Amino acid sequence: MGVLEALRPGAVVLVGGGPGDAGLMTVAGRAAVEQADVLLVDHLAPAGALEWASPDAEIVDVSKMPRGAFTPQERINELLITHARAGRRVVRLKGGDGFVFGRGMEELIACSEAGVPVRVVPGVSSSVAVPALAGIPVTHRGLVQGFSVISGHVPPDHPESTLDYAALAASGTTLVVLMGVANLAAITKSLLVHGMDADTPAAVVARGGHPDQEVLTAPLHDIARVAASIRPPAVTVIGEVARWASLTYEEETH
Repeated sequence: MGVLEALRPGAVVLVGGGPGDAGLMTVAGRAAVEQADVLLVDHLAPAGALEWASPDAEIVDVSKMPRGAFTPQERINELLITHARAGRRVVRLKGGDGFVFGRGMEELIACSEAGVPVRVVPGVSSSVAVPALAGIPVTHRGLVQGFSVISGHVPPDHPESTLDYAALAASGTTLVVLMGVANLAAITKSLLVHGMDADTPAAVVARGGHPDQEVLTAPLHDIARVAASIRPPAVTVIGEVARWASLTYEEETH
């Protein structure tokens, strides 16, 4: 099975839309959008990609806004299965990559258990793309040999948190925090408590890949204060590589 395989009636394709700009979607992702009879779309999916859809395609908004409009995952699963069983070509369009904190596997399992054919078109993950768009490499030869991507959806002391912040603080890797806007102060405090240098460079990239992308930088001990006005979506990068925030060709030539 190739990723550019034509969509089949009665099947579901889970498409990662990449971060923000529709130009960052994959060729296979665009092809799926163009062929879809029904698109179930998240609020972080690239809006420009919907221009590729057929005029006859049904577009269903299944947004999960932080502290706002919310479509339960169970309802999304139900819609995928219902439309597929009705013989439609169904595309589930998300931002970033649906398998990186995107609940894509839950949708794959639901379709599989219902006997609905389903396949995946990966997307460019915001965990690496958004830092890159801000001029930040998550790794760099001679400086850092790895990166850790974590969810900041719950604070470090929350019963549902499974992260070892002591290990993260001592890991020597770049830390990339997704969904961490609301809990950034608690996250940085925990890293400091566990011994990370207070002057470690940090950057918050808001609305990466959009025309209004914003990049804020500060040492670890002050980044939560500096970025207090930022609203989701945003990606936080903590580590020496954050020193290069916004050092892009476009910036340098202006």
